[in-house]
Amino acid sequence: MEDDIKLAIIGGSGLYSMEGLEGAMECNLETPFGQPSAPIVIGTMNGQRVAFLARHGVGHHIVPAEVPYRANIYALKSLGVERIVSISACGSLREDYVPGHIVIPDQLYDNTKNRASTFFGEGLVAHVGVADPFCPDLSKQLEEAVRATNAVVHPGGTFITVEGPRFSTKAESNTYRAWGMSIIGMTAAPEAFLAREAEMCYAVMAHVTDYDVWHLSETPVTVEMVVQVLNKNTSIAQTAVRQLVKNLESERDCDCGHAMATAIITQRESISKESRKKLNLLVKKYI
Repeated sequence: MEDDIKLAIIGGSGLYSMEGLEGAMECNLETPFGQPSAPIVIGTMNGQRVAFLARHGVGHHIVPAEVPYRANIYALKSLGVERIVSISACGSLREDYVPGHIVIPDQLYDNTKNRASTFFGEGLVAHVGVADPFCPDLSKQLEEAVRATNAVVHPGGTFITVEGPRFSTKAESNTYRAWGMSIIGMTAAPEAFLAREAEMCYAVMAHVTDYDVWHLSETPVTVEMVVQVLNKNTSIAQTAVRQLVKNLESERDCDCGHAMATAIITQRESISKESRKKLNLLVKKYI
């Protein structure tokens, strides 16, 4: 049943369920990296099998740094998922990315500090390429789906991920702007990197909720501000996902599906049985 689940939606702040999933059922999984943030909800949408995972758990009780990113991605991989769309809140670091707009970023800067950002280690070493951390093919399809809702969507931009859970200082926010960052959030890294190691396409629908704290004529970001915009944009996100599922190309036309082909550097005879067993789902076709 699960092996035909080609798309998963990871819902962030403000999106804790996915409307339009017919015959929905919850799936509780255990992985070598622990349990996912929440039970994975699997259902049918527009004739396609779709999975939904609430990143911050049921009731939003998990801070960004404590999200079990590895368990989340591993669990979705174990269900046969090939593509992931992340729906995230973000702050704008550009005047033209206005609250209420949606950004489909094409670059990522990891400014987090204390997160496990790889499946590898403990006897199995791999160096995956992430020059373009978001799948360009899936991002393009996602952009078209969002555009069909008549929302204002910006293709491209660099998404900086910070540790959180606090918001930025003005000095930090202005520094990120000077670096050329476009939007700021707390969860895209390491999620995008783990998805690449799992050879899954990954794209982000980033909802601009505020101007962070840099904008002199706007009120600095608050939780109330974020939630207010997200509530308005929930219907856009739901509609865009349905549109994406309806038009999703059946075959992947990108390099994500073989990202690990040349990444493993450990000599095969040196890989322990424990590492082989733990990471078999990710590397079995290469070792």
